[in-house]
Amino acid sequence: MKGLELPVESLVQCENLIMDSIVKIVELSNSSGATIALSGGIDSALVATLASRVVDVYGLLLPDSASTTPEDMRDAELLAKELGIDCEVIEIGDLVQAVYDRRPRIGPAECRLAYANVKPRMRMIVNYFAANLDGRVVLGTGNKTELLMGYFTKYGDGGVDILPIGDLYKTQVRQMAKHLEVPAAIIEKPPSAGLWAGQTDEAEMGATYEEIDSILYAVFDLGMSLEDVENATGASDATIKMVMERVKNSEHKRSMPPVVGLSEVFSRQ
Repeated sequence: MKGLELPVESLVQCENLIMDSIVKIVELSNSSGATIALSGGIDSALVATLASRVVDVYGLLLPDSASTTPEDMRDAELLAKELGIDCEVIEIGDLVQAVYDRRPRIGPAECRLAYANVKPRMRMIVNYFAANLDGRVVLGTGNKTELLMGYFTKYGDGGVDILPIGDLYKTQVRQMAKHLEVPAAIIEKPPSAGLWAGQTDEAEMGATYEEIDSILYAVFDLGMSLEDVENATGASDATIKMVMERVKNSEHKRSMPPVVGLSEVFSRQ
């Protein structure tokens, strides 16, 4: 959709704003640098590329042998080497299994998503453990599409100190990654959260990122009515409804936990 495609000058402006924000949070928190989980995917690759230009970055590769592919590990390691980022590999499979073992009566067949979400939550724990040991901040890798769709795990990959690309749609992430010459093997692979073997983002969400982004951009950036969105994007009514339902149902993920107000009680004392 027109408007989603960013011209080169806008890409450069975005780069500078993102790098400045990373520097600022490192300085304000009096940190020594930043930690990032490298998945072998485009989002972490883009954040790592930008962050490595302005702060000291330490990379973590956190595979689970049940769902992490050798290709993702290879791409993450090659990227770290190319960027000059020191990194280490920590296999989380046994940690995840230890959690699973606490509820042996319930299995992934009955609660697939609950089981899958243990992985990003375990990665969050390891991320912060490493970051705290070294006095670093944790860089998030979520993009605007994922945030609006709620396509992230609460207190998992959503548990970070800053979301550098959180205002870029997935299609814009791809544009910037190409502009910065992120390896083509990373850019072109099907996006996956690695929740289970063979899982892909688009299959799970039921639409392509191009379709989803055009709908979200039309609604949230251009302020179109849902009727106009269908005409402007060519998306089906069913796809538009699916996207908007996901946005609505995931609102809790984008808000701090509500605090129950008790001022009325206190004012009566």
